[in-house]
Amino acid sequence: MNSAPLPFPLPSKPLLKVEGLSYPLVASGKVREVFDMGDALLMVATDRVSAFDVIMNEGLAGKGVLLTQISLYWFARAGAITRHHLVDDHAARIVELGRAHPELEHRSMIVKKLQPLPIEAVVRGYLSGSGWKAYQQTGKLFEYNLPAGLQDSSQLPQPLFTPTTKVASGHDMPIDCVDAGQLIGADLFQRVHDLSIDLYKMGVERAKAAHLILADTKFEFGLDDAGELYLIDEILTPDSSRYWPREGYAPGGAQPSFDKQFVRDYLESLEWDKTPPPPQLPETVLAGTLERYIEAYTTLVVEADG
Repeated sequence: MNSAPLPFPLPSKPLLKVEGLSYPLVASGKVREVFDMGDALLMVATDRVSAFDVIMNEGLAGKGVLLTQISLYWFARAGAITRHHLVDDHAARIVELGRAHPELEHRSMIVKKLQPLPIEAVVRGYLSGSGWKAYQQTGKLFEYNLPAGLQDSSQLPQPLFTPTTKVASGHDMPIDCVDAGQLIGADLFQRVHDLSIDLYKMGVERAKAAHLILADTKFEFGLDDAGELYLIDEILTPDSSRYWPREGYAPGGAQPSFDKQFVRDYLESLEWDKTPPPPQLPETVLAGTLERYIEAYTTLVVEADG
């Protein structure tokens, strides 16, 4: 595991629910809780862990901090490519928030009020996960024709945009680019497509410097009242992306990854039907998963500049 020191503290206990705020709660997801600050939204990443759309009883102390700090790092870099949802005086407002709520300072983003698009923008550079399953069944990556003979984790000839529907609960489903264009409008779809490919390539270059492979990722976008497009939510985190170590990469099977796949693999070993209530997670699984989040942060953000 990487030994580079973290520039922020991690809590000793997981934060599973945000309490004590005077702002109204407007949304609560598997990991994030969103509050209305009046002129902006406060997005807080808790330490909750979900797998197979079920929230586990245990949390990972500091996971929300690590995810937020990775996102903030990437949003700073993405600003050269596109508008994003962070308010202009973000750093100052976060410091102010931390004075009253120190437990939230490093796990929060203050963002513009935007209307999310009803699709998620997925970019794949490698054949893995649901993409590999689709290829095994049809010889294609959803709507895209691919060469014969590819293996699990093979690199694709070029990055491909494979959008999904966006649902409040359950699994997002793949949607063809034509259908996605009809859903949000052809011109807007093309902008989302092009920005997503550019952002993925940005991530690929940084991952390469960190001796990692960015296999795939998803982005989300939203519109303001004037119809301007913004990058929103999280970006290029281990929860929204598939990172593999470059050393030892070889197609033909699953690769080690810096995400909650460690939790999924444990749960797959149990006789659990993937519905609530979830089974208990052993301390070894929790510790191993948190180590992977810490390693993702130190590898991507701290050590790649070294």
